[in-house]
Formats: sequence, C-alpha cells, structure tokens
Amino acid sequence: MKRYADFRMLIVDDNQNNLFTLRTLIEKHMDVEVLEADSGQAALDIALHDPRIDLIVLDVQMPEMDGFQTASMLKVRHKTRDIPVIFLTAAYKTDEFQQKGYEVGAADYLLKPIDDNQLINKISTYLRLIEKERDMNRRLESLIDERTAELRIAKQYLENVIINMGEALLLLEPGGRITAANPAACEMLNYEERDLLGMAIGDVFEEEEKFQANAFMGTWLEALIRTGTISSIEACFIASDQRRVPVLFSRTALKNEAGEITDIICIAKDMTGYARVEKREE
Repeated sequence: MKRYADFRMLIVDDNQNNLFTLRTLIEKHMDVEVLEADSGQAALDIALHDPRIDLIVLDVQMPEMDGFQTASMLKVRHKTRDIPVIFLTAAYKTDEFQQKGYEVGAADYLLKPIDDNQLINKISTYLRLIEKERDMNRRLESLIDERTAELRIAKQYLENVIINMGEALLLLEPGGRITAANPAACEMLNYEERDLLGMAIGDVFEEEEKFQANAFMGTWLEALIRTGTISSIEACFIASDQRRVPVLFSRTALKNEAGEITDIICIAKDMTGYARVEKREE
C-alpha cells in the first residue's frame, strides 16, 4: 500500500534520464509529491521558496555547483538547514568523499547504480521519522492549547474574584508605590484606578500611632521579610476628599526564589459603622 501522500520531495540531478528514473521509482512505491531540479542553483531556488519540502535526494556530480556545494548552501540557510539530504553518486565512491558528504550535512550517502529497495527503504525511514516528529508536535501543540485555555480560565476566574470581592485590594511594589487596585479600593478611596497607580501608599493610608505613620514602610518591610505576612491592624484610608475611612488592614509579601520581596498585597475591610472593640488588659 502506498503512503506519504502529504509529503513533498525534491530530487536533484543534471541528467533528465536520471530524474525520470528516480521519479518513476519513487512514485511506484509511495504517494509522495515529487519536485525536480536539474542543477544545484535550481534546487536552492526551489527549496528556499517552498516551505513544504520534507526530503531532498541530491546527485553529487553536477556542473557549476556540485552536490557538496549545494548541500553546504542548504545547511547554512535557516529555511532549509533541517531538511534531510540523501546523496546519490556514481563517481565519488571512496570513503573520503563519503566523509565529505556527511561533513556538509548529508543524512545518507548512497552509491549508483541505485539499489531500488535500499533507496526506497532509506526514503521511507526518513519520512517515518518526519511523520513521528509531526505527530509529536501536534500532540505538544494540543497540550499547549489545552494548558493555555486552562490558564486563561483560571486567570479570568481570579480576575472576577478580585473585581467582585468586597474588600479593597491594593498591590504595591517594594518601595510602597501602588501598581494595581481593585474596584472596591477605588470606591473606598474615591479614586479612579489610573489615578491611584504610582501613588505612594502613604498618600492614601495612615496608621493610628504617629510614629507608625511616619515610618511605616520601613516597619512593614522588616516584618514582611521576617514573616511574609502582617496580620490585620486597625487603620484608616484617606479618600480623595480627605475623609478618613476606618479599615481593618493586612499585608502579605510575594517573594521570588531568592527570598526578595517583589510585591506587597494589601487588603482592607471597611469598618465604618462597626463599634470598635478595645483590648482588655489582663
């Protein structure tokens, strides 16, 4: 049964009789599409302009540009360097020439007169390898697509949670500048998100004790570096109209592999209308 109908080969020989014989042999055993070139330059032109060539069968002994030169040119071009090349030759039969063929990038080096079964088996071997690679690439692309879809769904879910959560969320860079804010934070502070971006956290937040308010970023970072999280404290947001909004405030550090803080997540719950509970001294 014939195979490889979705493959395309290029056969190269300056002798038209050789091209006819080779085409006839290949088409007798497989359904691969066969293109022809009668010189090294013609082979280069075809290969560079046709991205679907899977395999090249190349005669070594040709005028002007021989098979070695042609293969060398194919291997230095990005578009053609990965195409397997099978050399055929009636003249260059010594080990020295065979070694040269492999050095310029040949996948195989066969001698004329052609052994029909050997050539067809060689071609089939490379086409099977290409077929397996294509199948592997398709499976990999499918897995990537599935994973991308899963990540997109997870990202959308997380964004919906952040957008619809009742608590205010601010994301800070380690220096205390705001890099993101959810709708609840914008509403609580009476700012548009674009206006909050780049503002210092101290512009919209204050702790109750004055010494804390004067140096809270230093305190934050020291505590976050040690523990990664600072539990809820009572504080205030400063709205755009200078209103003080009482909040219960917590901070969590995001760290990289080196243990360095990359971001600070701040979450605040609006405590307006809640009666303050004083701590009892034991």
